Amino acid sequence: MTGVPMVTVVSATLALTFLVAALAQRESVNSDPPSVAAGGGGGDGVGEVGRKERLHPRQKRAWIWNSYYVTEESEMLIPKKIGKLKSSKTSEWTTFKLSGEGANSIFTVSRNGDLFVIKTLDREEKSMYNLTALLYDGSNQLVEDAGEFVVQVNDINDHIPVFPVTYNGSILERSRIGAKVLQVTATDADDPTTVHAELRYSLRLEGERSAFEIDSVTGMITSKVDTLDREMKSKYVLVVQAKDMRGMATGTTATTSVTITITDINDNMASFTKHTYDLSVPENQRLEEKFGTLTTDDKDEIQNKDPVFTITPPLNSLFGISCSPQKDGHLLLKEALDYETKSSYSFIVNVHENSLQFPADNKDISITKARVNIRVLDVDEPPLFSKPIYAFSVMEETMVTNIGTLSAKDPDQANKGIRYSVEDQDCPIGVNAVTGQLFTLRKLDRELKPMHIFQVRAQEEPSGLHSLVKVNISVQDVNDNAPELVWDDIFVCENDMAGTVIGRLSATDKDAQVPYFRYSLANPSENFTITNNASDNTAVIRVRQGSFSLDDPRDYTLGVRVDDGGRPPQSSIMHVPIKVCRCDSRRSHTQCKAAALRMGVSIHALIAVLVCILTILVIVILVVLRRRFQKESLASMKQSGDIHEQLVAYDEEGGGEMDTNGYDVSILTSARHDGSLLLHPDHGLHPSLYARVQKQLHQQQLPPPRHLLPPQPPLAAACKGDMAVMIEAKKEEADGDGDGGPYDSLHVYGYEGGPGSLAGSLSSLESSCSSAGSGSPEYDFLSDWGPRFRTLAELYGVDEPEGYLPY
Repeated sequence: MTGVPMVTVVSATLALTFLVAALAQRESVNSDPPSVAAGGGGGDGVGEVGRKERLHPRQKRAWIWNSYYVTEESEMLIPKKIGKLKSSKTSEWTTFKLSGEGANSIFTVSRNGDLFVIKTLDREEKSMYNLTALLYDGSNQLVEDAGEFVVQVNDINDHIPVFPVTYNGSILERSRIGAKVLQVTATDADDPTTVHAELRYSLRLEGERSAFEIDSVTGMITSKVDTLDREMKSKYVLVVQAKDMRGMATGTTATTSVTITITDINDNMASFTKHTYDLSVPENQRLEEKFGTLTTDDKDEIQNKDPVFTITPPLNSLFGISCSPQKDGHLLLKEALDYETKSSYSFIVNVHENSLQFPADNKDISITKARVNIRVLDVDEPPLFSKPIYAFSVMEETMVTNIGTLSAKDPDQANKGIRYSVEDQDCPIGVNAVTGQLFTLRKLDRELKPMHIFQVRAQEEPSGLHSLVKVNISVQDVNDNAPELVWDDIFVCENDMAGTVIGRLSATDKDAQVPYFRYSLANPSENFTITNNASDNTAVIRVRQGSFSLDDPRDYTLGVRVDDGGRPPQSSIMHVPIKVCRCDSRRSHTQCKAAALRMGVSIHALIAVLVCILTILVIVILVVLRRRFQKESLASMKQSGDIHEQLVAYDEEGGGEMDTNGYDVSILTSARHDGSLLLHPDHGLHPSLYARVQKQLHQQQLPPPRHLLPPQPPLAAACKGDMAVMIEAKKEEADGDGDGGPYDSLHVYGYEGGPGSLAGSLSSLESSCSSAGSGSPEYDFLSDWGPRFRTLAELYGVDEPEGYLPY
């Protein structure tokens, strides 16, 4: 276009405009007018348009308009015109109608095509409305196809920026300039394509120079200095401002606070809190345990402190120092202290740090050396043995007066006396309480216990502190055990020839000495001999001469002596039985005759056997004496007549011991002595002794006077039925006395077999008064029953010369 006059350009533009308008007018004149409405007038109109499109070719649209815009948040007191719908087919009879988003509710159109908005719009709710314009003629027929257009809502700056979250960041102290901390971001609900939503960030400072800065576009906060020091200031709070309209004065703003924490690094070194530390420690302080603390000062956080403590030689071998959880110095003992040897120490302790990342901030003021003065405190210590463990040896089977000597002393200046004692009361070893010399209390047997371990106490006199020490006594072996012979089953075949080995002998020894066994015959043998094998300490039995036979009644037993070769030598003799067998060609026995076993018996076995025999004899003698004593007692009882008899009453139903009652009838026996039931020389009648028995009155009861007693019947009256009278009396007496025994069971003997009974009387209690009747019954037949019934015959009237016989 360079060099073309401006007038020429304007003329060409006008000519092109007129040409387009003429073509449009021509096309409108030549086209047929539409006869059907294109919407907004109902469903039938739309269907008609579809049918005409199928009948006639589609014609070029005649709508003429530009885009329409509405500014949000505009007050709509009255409808506001936002544009005009235009069509080349408009006339005085055509009418415009709308359809689509917000048609007739938000947007309206006049008959001539003026477009109005009747409500206040919010772009943040909806930024664009899609509408359709329809043109109808006077008969409500669609003149033009539906034309679609858009109404855009123009944005205004009606929203302020918003920070969606709270921001917290951190940065290491002494970080370089420009080190990133964090990025902040604000949002704005306005149209992001306009300046209304273009934000700019800044830091709002209030009277101080900030150590941080922020990128106005991205919101990235970075360090502005390299001198951040957590020990000086560990936290910063920044106020960040976000402003829209690209930060112009007309823009809206929002602010938020950003907390920035300064993270610690090891940029300070440990420093002693003072130049001199004075400490005291007892001399019995345990090793590797803290006895003092050297406090330090380090402004870094605990995880970044890294002090290293050292003690100057030569006392670093006696004392040690370790780092505590709080990163202070703990003093320890490497060796035991002794107040009596040295009572005070002094040394220098140094401290430094290896992991400093920068030169320490306090390097010029820190105390890296400190003197430690230690005073040793005297403590009453227990006795100290010269050795931690004592070991001695003792020969067995001997009494030793000086096994060895223990030595302990009081380490204190007092140097108290020491007394020794053995802790184990059953220990066979004793100790001299003053000298500490060990000795045996009894002989030791290595075979029973080869080692004795015990503790010895050393105690300060008179009853002070004590300490213990372990003592090991090893029992040395003496050849005091005889060897014992061992053999397997030994047999000789009938056809064995001279020189045939028929068995092998070995031996064992409980002693610890290495034995050298030698085997020999204790008694000469015609048939066998023994050959020693020095290589393995064994021997073999060989046949000297035959022959042997199962039919031979002789038994073969070989007496073998075995010596152990020790000092002093010990030997034993044992008898080895040899069986005679019938063997096959491979010397496998098929039939054997057992040999008599003749074994030596030890003295202990003999003593045990004798003790058993003696015990049995004593028991037998005691049993015999007891039986004899019982017989003598029985004989004397018979002679004295002290034989007790008993009446037994069984319940009518029977049933066992609960239904059985016994009554002593010894009183009947004594009747012979007082003549109650026996014949007397005067042949008179006497009352039964049992009938005259009266229960003893209680001490509180006194018998009534004799003149108040009722008259007594004659003695003869009690002769018949005296048992019944006695029972009634006893029953009345029992009824009046709660302590009396039950006598009512005696009626069995008083009334059974009474008058009219075919069995007759089963009781003998009335026989004593039977003479009151017609005559005495004859009981002479009792004498024919033998000596056992002699006494019964005497009681019931068998004639005797004197009429009274001793029982």
